[in-house]
Amino acid sequence: MAVLEGFVEHIIFRNEDNGYTVLNLVCEEDEVTCVGVFSVISEGETVEMTGEYTSHPSYGEQFKVESFQAKAPEDVLSIERYLGSGAIRGVGAALAARIVRRFKKDTFRIIEEEPERLAEVKGISPRKAMEIAEQVEEKRELRDAMIYLQQYGISLTLAVKIYQNYGQKIYRIMQENPYQLADDIQGIGFKIADEIARQVGIHTDSDFRIRSGVLYVLLQAAGEGHTCLPAEELTRRASELLELEGACIERHYMDMTMEKKLVQKEVDGRIFVYASAYYYLEANTAAMLKSLDVGYAVPDSEIEQRIRSIEKSTGVSLDELQARAVAEAVKNGLLVITGGPGTGKTTTINTIIRYFEAEGMDIFLAAPTGRAAKRMSETTGYEARTIHRMLELSGGMEENAGFERNESNPLETDVVIIDEMSMVDISLMCSLLKALVPGTRLILVGDANQLPSVGPGCVLKDIIESNMFHVAQLTKIFRQASQSDIIVNAHKINRGEEVVLDNKSMDFFFLKRYDADVIISIVIQLIQQKLPKFVDASSYEIQVLTPMRKGLLGVERLNTILQQYLNPPGPDKKEKEYGQGLFREGDKVMQTRNDYQMEWEIRSKYGIAIDQGTGIFNGDMGIVRSIQPFSETMTVEFDEGRLVEYSFKQLDELELAYAITIHKSQGSEYPAVVIPLLDGPRLLMNRNLLYTAVTRARKCVTMVGNDITFQKMIGNTSQQMRYSGLRHRLTE
Repeated sequence: MAVLEGFVEHIIFRNEDNGYTVLNLVCEEDEVTCVGVFSVISEGETVEMTGEYTSHPSYGEQFKVESFQAKAPEDVLSIERYLGSGAIRGVGAALAARIVRRFKKDTFRIIEEEPERLAEVKGISPRKAMEIAEQVEEKRELRDAMIYLQQYGISLTLAVKIYQNYGQKIYRIMQENPYQLADDIQGIGFKIADEIARQVGIHTDSDFRIRSGVLYVLLQAAGEGHTCLPAEELTRRASELLELEGACIERHYMDMTMEKKLVQKEVDGRIFVYASAYYYLEANTAAMLKSLDVGYAVPDSEIEQRIRSIEKSTGVSLDELQARAVAEAVKNGLLVITGGPGTGKTTTINTIIRYFEAEGMDIFLAAPTGRAAKRMSETTGYEARTIHRMLELSGGMEENAGFERNESNPLETDVVIIDEMSMVDISLMCSLLKALVPGTRLILVGDANQLPSVGPGCVLKDIIESNMFHVAQLTKIFRQASQSDIIVNAHKINRGEEVVLDNKSMDFFFLKRYDADVIISIVIQLIQQKLPKFVDASSYEIQVLTPMRKGLLGVERLNTILQQYLNPPGPDKKEKEYGQGLFREGDKVMQTRNDYQMEWEIRSKYGIAIDQGTGIFNGDMGIVRSIQPFSETMTVEFDEGRLVEYSFKQLDELELAYAITIHKSQGSEYPAVVIPLLDGPRLLMNRNLLYTAVTRARKCVTMVGNDITFQKMIGNTSQQMRYSGLRHRLTE
């Protein structure tokens, strides 16, 4: 390791998000280009840097900085350079020269101890003298805080966030209750706070630690889809996490309930515990759903006549269940339409749209994901948007995204139709309902047998099971759909019936293989050679769906292997190693969390931006178009040509998507899907999962693997229990 000391003459490049900086450092007579992460360095500062010299293919020799330390400028020239560098607002080179000419080496002592004396310099009023002193002090305080926080292993980027949030209170918080960081700072969870507390010497049975641990367990449970946990389950999980007796933990529940951190509800003699935010999401959702559920007195004869006229003009005839669903939509403020594939949900929606259009009503169509909204547009011929776009997203990260459309600025429309409702979680549902005024009709369309939403709650299922609202269930499979084995077999799976695997079908195949590596080689062959011509689609449009993330046929292993075959390395493809794997130009990738602040733009063929916006969501898929090592960015193109630039520090939001889990495929449809199947945990390998996978395919499903596993999945109705209470809030 080498050590350099000098002053920062010029900052060439800085990424404001992650602090990655390229700068010129002047040491004695030499000038060195240094690269590293330092958010708190300004031009003109004197620093000591530790690191090593590296050679960059495009930019030549650079000094890669491992650690650095700011030093107070000691000689007169360094002091003048620092003050005149622009680091202190309102002090330019000329004024800096006058200050240093007046106070020489004593300049910093004067600024810190006798700031009023700066007014002795021409051009500095007493007020400006105090402003200069405050800025110098602020920078020193920030630097001291950075050094203090780094001893606890906190990165510079997080340290800046912490200091901006707390200022000088940081020392007291770190000593008394570091768990407050987990509540207030995004990026610091319970685990980091717990490690800091251990280093500070806080006891393992501290009240702060137990309370923070209980909230952390409920937050983790929300990540699994639960809005609450039974009290005994919460105690068990918290006890394992904190390594404390259950009794130590349970005695805090009542106090935390009094402080409105928790809500406890009894259902059938069992206590359920909520983090209060999730309880109020459910309670508010229930109240708003009830307020929309109003009746409209429209004569049946009038509805019948209008439906007949729509049938005549479109050449489509509705069956009895579909006609009843249209009538229910006309008569009720809130309606749920549910049914499996091929049961005519789209025809029903189209008839409802035409009915209300003829009445002169405004209609909004939306779905939870971009892909689902695009499909809705294609099948109805009307513009459909994502729910986020309809509600006019207003930036912010996942935890605190806001919508422009809400109770004080509601949607101006008469009818809202939401498709793929099984994917809507409790938080999004609550935001949607806030933007609707009583009198707006809401029609929720979905398949209750699909997997539940990725986010917490079982919104569609709970609404249906509450028996509080009108539900139109479509069960008849139409003739055209009944010619597709994908649809016929999906319904057989859903009913628990045996599926014949004789490969005499035109769109449903099962290739029996019992070795993971053999299965993978067949999957590659199908994607590269067989399926593209068969379904008239590119290899990139064909999707591998697998039940698990880990294991021989898990997402992680499959993606590494598929990347090598479907997008092999080449001299013209740049790469970026990240975590255990790498991204390569041309890779198929997927966003793994909602990022409401992420900016995107659509460019014309001449590279001019013709549309822009914010928000990239969990499950959005795209292709890596370019990797720029110097600016440390990677550009990904998502659906509809939306280009997004990720800094290398944001790459944890992306993963390869040649293979994705069946959960992540919800709401999407692909020309063909390939499903490798061997074995897995019983709780996961169930009918629900298989049904969702099969119904993702438009033209062809090919399964490769063990037919016994397939039949076992059809027979396995056990699903992971999801704790939610919307049904109880609705019936209260």
